[in-house]
Amino acid sequence: MVILIAGSSHTGKTYLAQRLLETLQWPYLSLDHLKMGLIRSGHTPLTPESPDEALTALLWPIAREMVKTAIENGQNLVIEGCYIPFRYGDDFTPEYRSQITYVCLVFSQAYLDRHFDQIVAHENCIEQRRNPEVDLSELKLENARHLQACQELGERFFLLDGPYDAAIQRLCLDLAQEVTERGKLSP
Repeated sequence: MVILIAGSSHTGKTYLAQRLLETLQWPYLSLDHLKMGLIRSGHTPLTPESPDEALTALLWPIAREMVKTAIENGQNLVIEGCYIPFRYGDDFTPEYRSQITYVCLVFSQAYLDRHFDQIVAHENCIEQRRNPEVDLSELKLENARHLQACQELGERFFLLDGPYDAAIQRLCLDLAQEVTERGKLSP
């Protein structure tokens, strides 16, 4: 079983993945780690500042094949990152899709207005970011775009609008219960 965690910057994808590691004891892969490994090793001319579309084109084919390999081997894995395309499901047959749980984390516009300072203050709770500048208007546009894409495609999203830690804990427990129940149904 594989859980894919998508969403825009600063929504807590890595934080949720860490909570799932602690709850389910499943390993997780940060696509940011994969990105930096490829960049630092010289395997790509891209940089951390390259457009997300270019980074997605580089990273998603690798992550997609890792998803398939984990499923084929009967292994559990969480993959998190902003480089999971909205149409990720087009890359998998129904057999693979039945073993994938997807969620996109999205801040509500009101949450961003009320808690922007807290979001920035907690941006390093799991990983140490080297580029700490965050623009509120950019974050609002990103989150609105993610919400719209999920709604248009009928993909699962989790709207973060209330107390953050409680919401993430609830989502973590919901995902854990879901994959446990789905795992019991698998052949």
